[in-house]
Amino acid sequence: MSRRRRLIAIGAASVVAVAGIGSGTANAAQAGHQPGKDKRVLKILNRMTLEEKVAQLFVLQVYGTSADTTDPTAVAANQKLYGVDNAQQLIAKYHPGGIIYYSVDPPNVTSPAQVAHLSNGIQQAAMRQRVPIPVTIATDQEQGAIVSRIPAPFTQFPGSQALGAGRTPKDAYTSAKITGQELKAIGINTDYAPDSDVNVNPANPVIGVRSYGSDPTLVSQFAAQAVDGYQAAGVIPTAKHFPGHGDTDTDSHTGVPIINHTKEQWEKLDLPPFKADIAHGIDSIMTAHIIVPALDPSGDPATLSKPILTGILRDQLHYDGVVVTDALGMQGVRDKYGDDRVPVLALQAGVDELLKPPTDSAGNGLFKVQYDAVLNAVKSGQLSESRIDQSVYRILRVKLRHGLFQHPYVDESKVAKRVGTPSHLATEQAITDKTTTLVKNAVLPLPKDNRKVLVTGYGVSTTQTLANDIGKRGPVTSVLQTGISPTQATIDKAVAQAKDNDVTVVTTNAAWNIKANGPGQQNLVKALVATGKPVIVASVRDAYDIGYFPEAQNYLVTYGYTPASLESLTKVLFGEISPQGKLPVMIPVAGHPDQTLYPYGYGLTFAK
Repeated sequence: MSRRRRLIAIGAASVVAVAGIGSGTANAAQAGHQPGKDKRVLKILNRMTLEEKVAQLFVLQVYGTSADTTDPTAVAANQKLYGVDNAQQLIAKYHPGGIIYYSVDPPNVTSPAQVAHLSNGIQQAAMRQRVPIPVTIATDQEQGAIVSRIPAPFTQFPGSQALGAGRTPKDAYTSAKITGQELKAIGINTDYAPDSDVNVNPANPVIGVRSYGSDPTLVSQFAAQAVDGYQAAGVIPTAKHFPGHGDTDTDSHTGVPIINHTKEQWEKLDLPPFKADIAHGIDSIMTAHIIVPALDPSGDPATLSKPILTGILRDQLHYDGVVVTDALGMQGVRDKYGDDRVPVLALQAGVDELLKPPTDSAGNGLFKVQYDAVLNAVKSGQLSESRIDQSVYRILRVKLRHGLFQHPYVDESKVAKRVGTPSHLATEQAITDKTTTLVKNAVLPLPKDNRKVLVTGYGVSTTQTLANDIGKRGPVTSVLQTGISPTQATIDKAVAQAKDNDVTVVTTNAAWNIKANGPGQQNLVKALVATGKPVIVASVRDAYDIGYFPEAQNYLVTYGYTPASLESLTKVLFGEISPQGKLPVMIPVAGHPDQTLYPYGYGLTFAK
């Protein structure tokens, strides 16, 4: 029997076993006492021990590129987290409900075929357990340049704000559907996307271009289309970050954001996208580690807030899908309570899944601390087992709905034919070509001649890729990558080179964010403009940069720096396509967030 057929056989046998067929009538009778419930789910649930139920609530990070890795670096990292060598041992020891993939070192991701093999290995391990339950395999593939875990040859669609600039909601559906198809081909059955935050704060350091824009109607349209696209591909989408992370100047990874919207403002600005997601049948919603006093005056973050998660999300919005926390290692949820209390409080608030437990100051994993805390809370009566059952029921139900029990494995031999296909890449470029936004223009389009062009600014691969694209159109290009925080010496070098060139194209990345990046990028652009030579500024992240160097006469926004984004930028520079993007956010005057420099919806064009 081939490996593929053996895996399918194992999976089919496991589904039969876990459904309770041939195991007597006790479980069926017990299930029959819960009208309206899926009896298939109840049969699985009734076979599980309390320990297995609690483990099902956790989504864990594990290191390594295979389920049975012996790579010393991955093994050492897993030992620090869980006291095991690899994913196979982790599943055998604890039976977690989910695994999340990252591209950090040591990574889970090196190639599509490798990820598919890893996913099959994880599911094999899960289906060998006493109660065989497939694992939720998740990642954060929001697309764009900011939060994207699966690199090329996986198709790299533009991120949310670029799509918002393109103003074509159907593109959100198409990109989500193809992304979902490719994720599913490599065994990833859950995407922590779409971001449904409405980014109304230009100083937001953590959301920004991850949001479709600042208009709740636009965000609602695009997020709902993305939900439909993922679901059409058979992948579980996750709307985030409820109740809305778009108006903060604090990063919840490192601090505790406070959203000071009134309830009326929240209902108008933050709520609509999540209502749209729910109306489109979203199966999973991620919480935000933010404090919203108007919704809960206790000072608890939303992840731990019963008034927000149960009172609003469950009771008022009638959402009955899975609620998953944002990562529990983030400071926004650790600031007020100890790590042992957080998971219990989250479950009491209405959470179902506990994502990525934290580590201590020495890097040792605290999963066992949080697992034991939940287990002991049930044994002591702080949590009832029926409350645990509610969450496990939802988790198992979504796994069953999305076919994980029936088809836990992927066909590794077909990955190359399903990921990064010519058709997908052509669609990626066509969608991306609608997104580049022209804000100021004095020299475009450029002629295709042999003039000398300096490409400088942020990003080693960004500047080189852009120079290569420009060079294909005739100009002689040179590259000086200056980084995200250029020094004065680097700026002086760029100015000297700019004087020896006919045109300079400079890329910026969050130049507005002096707190994180310093003033170097702003000083670089100002110094280049002062040369008197033509300077074209291209922001490859947020649109807001122009507010900090308004003397620049040529300014475009790509909202990302994927190869497709840089190719689209180049096409616009040389007039091969007309710029079509419209600002999905308002650009304020620097230092005056209430004064508009360029309004929402603004965007120049010219004839092709």
